[in-house]
Formats: sequence, structure tokens, C-alpha cells
Amino acid sequence: MIVRLILAADRFLTGLAVLAAMLALGAAVAIGFWQIVARFVLAQPSPWSEVAIQLLIAWMVFLGAAGAFRTGAAVSVDLARRASSGVTRLVLDGLIAVSSFAFLGLMVWQGIIIAQRVRFQNLAGLDIPVSVAYAALPAGAAFCMLAVLARLVDPQTRRDEADRAQLDAQV
Repeated sequence: MIVRLILAADRFLTGLAVLAAMLALGAAVAIGFWQIVARFVLAQPSPWSEVAIQLLIAWMVFLGAAGAFRTGAAVSVDLARRASSGVTRLVLDGLIAVSSFAFLGLMVWQGIIIAQRVRFQNLAGLDIPVSVAYAALPAGAAFCMLAVLARLVDPQTRRDEADRAQLDAQV
């Protein structure tokens, strides 16, 4: 029951984080295009576009990392994992998950502290609090923590890895 709840929350929230990361990338590209047009075609540089692109890319990276953690692409000790099997691999997966979870927890904690410290400063050109940019750190790390937990408890992950191992053995 708890595993199903974790996996359902992960499917929704990690999917939402990855979608938001994709939208942030699209918006950054569109604003970058506008920046070029404004500067070189209209000869009127846009004062807000560069800061907006940096903000969007920060959010894109930290939200998109959740998808990487969920698929196991972000943190893995590939050589050790390939050389291990059975209980050894389960222990290694547990160590990877615990260390990832601890690091991400530290990022959430410190990210909240940093965002609170800069909440009274504004981003030049956008006139929004700098904390909006720094909030990407704890928000993204929280999504990543859920993805790490879901990857650890997901039985489908084990089946997928077993299928890949069989394919590697045949090649």
C-alpha cells in the first residue's frame, strides 16, 4: 500500500517536474530568440531577457534532475553495479540511495536557508525576489528525493535491470 502510494506520487510529481523543466527550456529558447531579435534586428537590447533565461535554466536543471534520478542516470556506480548481482547489488543500490538521499536532504535544507537570506533582494531587470531563483535548489532536490525513494522501492526497476542484464549477456 505504501509502495503504491509512493509510486503514484512519484509518477505524478516527477512527471510534473520534468514537464515544468521542458517548458522552462522552451521558454528560455523563445526568450533567447527574442533577445537576439531585439538586439540585432531592432537595435533595442532587452534588459530583462538574459536574467530571465538564467532563471529558467536554473529551474530547468533542478527540476529536470528528478527525471535523471528516477531513471538512475544521475548517480550510479556503473562498473560496480555491473560487476555485482543479488544481495551485493541490493546493498550497493541501498548505499547509493542513502547517500543520494542524504546529499539531496542537505540541498533542501541549505537551499531553504539561502532562499530565505536573499528574499529581500530583487533580480535586476525582472524586479522579482532573488529567492525565486534560489528556490529552484530546494524544490528540485525535494523532487529528486521522491524520485530516489521511488526508484528504490519500484519492483519494475528490478525487472528492467534483469531484462538489460539478459540482453547484455546475449551480446
